Amino acid sequence: MEAKASNLSQSVAMGAAAGLAVGLAANFVRKAAVQSPTVLASNWDAALAAEHAAALKIFDLIERTDNKATGRRAALLAQLKHAVGKHAFQEENVIYAMMRDHGFTEAADHLNHEHGYVKQYFFELTEIAKDDRAWLPKVKKFRTMIETHMREEESDLFPKLRRKLSDEQNKHVTAAMNKEGFKLA
Repeated sequence: MEAKASNLSQSVAMGAAAGLAVGLAANFVRKAAVQSPTVLASNWDAALAAEHAAALKIFDLIERTDNKATGRRAALLAQLKHAVGKHAFQEENVIYAMMRDHGFTEAADHLNHEHGYVKQYFFELTEIAKDDRAWLPKVKKFRTMIETHMREEESDLFPKLRRKLSDEQNKHVTAAMNKEGFKLA
């Protein structure tokens, strides 16, 4: 009887360990899949531009919904919030810090300040009923704000930072940004 209980305990322990290993591997694969488009862009600024484009595609999908598609709106908003949150984490922890280190303190602080308003929009869009007539106009206003932010980064500030950094520094920034992104992927 004791041998059967011991064998059962060992089987349960081995099953739990195997389940844990599979779960950890699946999580790693999921994270790698989420971060792979950023990694494949090879340069930090191109990766961030690709993430901007991906966020705008989610906005497109949201804007095509009607007031009856409350579940779809909620799911797309969650997807957008995750993508933008990961993106902002990378920018705030690496890019804006590097901007400050290289003389772009005021610009980095301005961009970081705007990230606060991004969070505010996400809060408000989460709080408003997805079938409320005010929901989609708020999404459009949010998109306008975020597109202005993206343009400023892509067309002005990021190229200035990239030019100021050496090739080795740009490679380091790319690796550091990908490491940060992987944490939230």
